[in-house]
Amino acid sequence: MNILLVDDHKLFAKSLSVALEDYSEIEQFYIAQNITDLEKILCVKNIDIILLDINLGSLSDADGLAVASNLRHSHPSVKLIILTGYDLPVYRREARKIGVNGFLNKSISPDDLIASLMHVYHGNTCFPPEKNELIIEDLTAMEKTILQQLGTGKKRKTIAAELYISERTLSNHLQHIYEKLGVSSSVEAVTKALQLGYIPPLC
Repeated sequence: MNILLVDDHKLFAKSLSVALEDYSEIEQFYIAQNITDLEKILCVKNIDIILLDINLGSLSDADGLAVASNLRHSHPSVKLIILTGYDLPVYRREARKIGVNGFLNKSISPDDLIASLMHVYHGNTCFPPEKNELIIEDLTAMEKTILQQLGTGKKRKTIAAELYISERTLSNHLQHIYEKLGVSSSVEAVTKALQLGYIPPLC
């Protein structure tokens, strides 16, 4: 297999490269340090699987899921696996929606990673078990924005002004958010949103 890793953490990228050196299943292991490198490598190399982190830092203005979605359209024959420390329900659900082939936690052992890569290489998908997670109704784009604003500690009045909506409309949105998340306060909503991945964790 020819593997391409897209990750902004140079130490992790190098460590993974070294960890996989002794596995005969890996023919070539490439690392893209920016989006330009990613496109160049895809143009000249026969890549079988791309590993992407969700948080790409300075590599891209978009997150790994958005990059994966674009790659699914521009390079449909290449298999995509999210390899991340942000192993959260919302991210896993979004990965499934956009047609990613696998979702793995960075804490995975090299042996298990190789097994997962081979599984995907042979046409299968590789996602972690759902662990009996509650099915949460999808939040709208506005509801996600409101949650993210709440997560920064902003007051309702400030949020309403910045989103050009009335405080009454904001209250209606919050009520819908509470119902969908099964909570009864903004503090509980923010806490639940962090756990699910609606609010990105601080880097």
